[in-house]
Amino acid sequence: MKKSEIVAAVADQLELTKKEADTAVDLVFATILEAIQNGEKVAISGFGTFELKTKAERHGRNPKTGEEIIIPAKKSISFKPSKVLKEDIR
Repeated sequence: MKKSEIVAAVADQLELTKKEADTAVDLVFATILEAIQNGEKVAISGFGTFELKTKAERHGRNPKTGEEIIIPAKKSISFKPSKVLKEDIR
């Protein structure tokens, strides 16, 4: 499902214009992103939890040359689905 399809569904269900629904969807995504960037955990009841995780620097190997390299630390977003969501898709 694409963002445009989400916007269309929200517009249809709430009887909004597509522009109003697009603004609402953008605000939801922006709010979630801002919270994650601030290091907050975002828990949406019945859906799941978004969280910023930091992966530590580690050693690895270049598969072509076999040379040992250092893989730099990085941040990533993890999503853990709620129990309700897991049960609904079974």
